Amino acid sequence: MNQWRDVWLIAIATLMLISLLFIFKGHVPPVNKEKEPPVQQENGQQEKDHERKDKVIWGIDSASSANEQQYRCVAENFGEPKVWGRYLGDLEGASVGLSVKEAEYLHANDIKILLIYNHVTDARGHKSGFSHAEKAASLADELGVPKEKAIFVDIEPDYPVDSDFIKGWMEGMENSGYHAGIYGVFSEEQDLYHVFKEMVESDEKLESKMIVWTAHPQTGISTQANAPEYKPEAPDGANVLGWQYGIDAKSCNIDTNLFKGEIIDYLW
Repeated sequence: MNQWRDVWLIAIATLMLISLLFIFKGHVPPVNKEKEPPVQQENGQQEKDHERKDKVIWGIDSASSANEQQYRCVAENFGEPKVWGRYLGDLEGASVGLSVKEAEYLHANDIKILLIYNHVTDARGHKSGFSHAEKAASLADELGVPKEKAIFVDIEPDYPVDSDFIKGWMEGMENSGYHAGIYGVFSEEQDLYHVFKEMVESDEKLESKMIVWTAHPQTGISTQANAPEYKPEAPDGANVLGWQYGIDAKSCNIDTNLFKGEIIDYLW
């Protein structure tokens, strides 16, 4: 009799132990899979950033309105641009200003818009530079351009220019929430080159404040497939992200350009 009692006690103890093990197992939190170290994620992002910086994008700019007919002309004769430069506001005899309808058309075709401000004829004086920046920002606001996008002031070779104007333009852009850009012929024969060179040498942070789109050197209009190697010229230390290598195409009223991939963040 005692023998059967011992057997039952052992059986009951065994069942209780098994029950406790199941209960304990149910309360043990699941082991999370080890996440990738943040350093690896950062390295992956850095690699993507480097790839984008090294990438070169073909694009065009035009004083004419962008529409289906114009796009077909460019695509059939030159290539399919990923960047399309357009002007802010009408300038009689020179350019038709970008419209909301155009912007919608370009965006629908997965094309980024490079914004150009060409209402300057005398690029001298801080007050003038600041005032033009405010006007450019106002025109961009009317179109619904997001802040932090770049606006490129057009300084033609025959325009007088000084560093005060460029500083005023940068400050006005920053004050308006946009990023400052500058377009011009940055060859050593031009005043713009030397004015900008002095600015770069005196302000180490200028590279982060101003994006340069240079029209030097000129290699001539080409198709996308026959575009030259990306070799723009500008003062050392300038943040050159765009190169207008060919101007005044006989067809479509365009100029042809190459851009560094990182400029995309600053385009609309």
